[in-house]
Amino acid sequence: MKMKRKSFLVIVIIIIIVLCAGGILYFIPQLRKNAQSKKYSDFKLAGINESRQSKMLDNWEYDAKKSNKDATSSKKSVQSIISSTNSGAQTMDSAVSAPSTQDYSASDSYIGYSVGGAQNIKNFRENIKNGYLPITTDITYNGIYSEYYFDTGDVNRASNEMFYPSYSLATSTNPLTGEKEYYMSVGLNSNIKESDFQRPKVNLVIALDISGSMGSSFDSYYYDKNEKSNSEHKTKMKIAEECVNNLIDKLNPDDRIGIVLFDNQSYVGTKISTIFDTDKEKLKGHILEIEPCGGTNFSSGYDMATEFFEEYLNTEDYQNRIVVITDAMPNMGETTSDGLYKKITDNVKDKIYTSFIGVGVDFNTQLTEKMSNIRGANYYSVHSSEEFNSILAENFDYMITPLIYDLDLSFKSTCYEIENVYGSDSVDKGTGNIMHINTLFPSASNSSGEVKGGIVVLKLKKIQENGEDIELKVSYKDVQEKEHSNQQKVIFKNEKDDYYDNKGIRKAIVLARYVNLMKYWIAYERTNDDGFGTYAHEYTYSDDYVRSALGVNERVSKKLTISENYKKQFKEMKSYIENEMKELNDNDLENEIDILNKLI
Repeated sequence: MKMKRKSFLVIVIIIIIVLCAGGILYFIPQLRKNAQSKKYSDFKLAGINESRQSKMLDNWEYDAKKSNKDATSSKKSVQSIISSTNSGAQTMDSAVSAPSTQDYSASDSYIGYSVGGAQNIKNFRENIKNGYLPITTDITYNGIYSEYYFDTGDVNRASNEMFYPSYSLATSTNPLTGEKEYYMSVGLNSNIKESDFQRPKVNLVIALDISGSMGSSFDSYYYDKNEKSNSEHKTKMKIAEECVNNLIDKLNPDDRIGIVLFDNQSYVGTKISTIFDTDKEKLKGHILEIEPCGGTNFSSGYDMATEFFEEYLNTEDYQNRIVVITDAMPNMGETTSDGLYKKITDNVKDKIYTSFIGVGVDFNTQLTEKMSNIRGANYYSVHSSEEFNSILAENFDYMITPLIYDLDLSFKSTCYEIENVYGSDSVDKGTGNIMHINTLFPSASNSSGEVKGGIVVLKLKKIQENGEDIELKVSYKDVQEKEHSNQQKVIFKNEKDDYYDNKGIRKAIVLARYVNLMKYWIAYERTNDDGFGTYAHEYTYSDDYVRSALGVNERVSKKLTISENYKKQFKEMKSYIENEMKELNDNDLENEIDILNKLI
């Protein structure tokens, strides 16, 4: 009996060993196969990681020591120029097919759209925070709208179109003038679920500004008599480097990456290759070793970035994008806004689109605002790598994937006409196309179905009492250049008291009035100049050398000033926003209360 038990146990043990051995022999090839095909794994299986690492490419070409020998800086602080009689240059001591990276699997909400161009007003906020007077392009309507979520007025979601507008109406009394005003919002809606959204693979070339001005702190002006040379904050260069590395981490293995650097001239950092074949850690290490030096030849860097795409233009399953990371103060090569605008526009013909990431309080929004109001273009202003990483966490796939082009809204009414448009690229009343939007990018929605930046607002002027109908026609193109259109008719209610169709239009009106006041204030303060203009070329010193030594794009600071008449208006605006926050039950508007508290 005991022998039988022992024999049975031996047989069981042998069977277990055979099964385990067979399982190991079966699963190891499967694991190896899965590791090879699943590009998103970290390749940490035994024996695979070492093999994979040995095949990754470190194709970095930029040699900082060699390049910086010839990179002399044409930039000096205003103080040094004023005190110097030497006009010579001084050398600086320091130079829709790949899976989305976002997880939408748990969401059944729909994406919306936001307008291209400015995607925030960080530069405006940071200038005020650091005691500087902003310029008018630091704060834009589409920039501030892109920071907030809006009820777009889309009630039924009945459209089969990938883009369709919804219209909301409001009558609202202006808190500063007491005048009754009329508004209509255009909600930017899609029928695309977040869980279904997939961006195409991307050929991404990063053009990184490594000029001397990038060596200053992000909270001070490089061309400034009050430059903070001992700032404890990171330099613009370090923030820019960290932004590049954050971008690299957002790319999928079958995406392609190339790096261009520019100061006096342009340099190859690394030519285009897939992330799968790139040693990402070594690449990021090379990026962090870059030191700023020299002038700013933006056009040379952009031209080289464009050349990188020559052999990739016919890869239809990829989209092409240049991301320029800069303080946007070019002073060498092509420096005119028209010339730079043409370069970016010419690239659109080859479906190469451009994004800008602006760093530092002296980031030239005036130049970038014009260049980003081009088909497929947008820009963000950032002041820390953490801030940029936060933007990427939610928006990366969206920020590089334009979906709608050349949107035109025609407006016909016997009772109203368009007075202003808040949040679009341009207005053309002469042809009847009163609103034009070059590009719509996909935009996230929140748990309440509100869309980030998903609104454009028309301010209407009542021209007669009779006739309340408004006829609207929207036409646009999708990414395949197929044309679409739809028409709707809305009726403006003849209400005596204030009314709003929904919270979205009410919130958008609040923000439009806030931006209006800020722009008026900035323009007023800058008409009372003290010898320092917005940019270095606007200095009014008698010394012609000071005016000619610096280029047209270098931005200089002006101390924050608030005239008494505007302090009063800021207090009224603060009370108005606080009241609207209660009515809207929306504490996000605290961002603007914080700014107003700084100005009062």
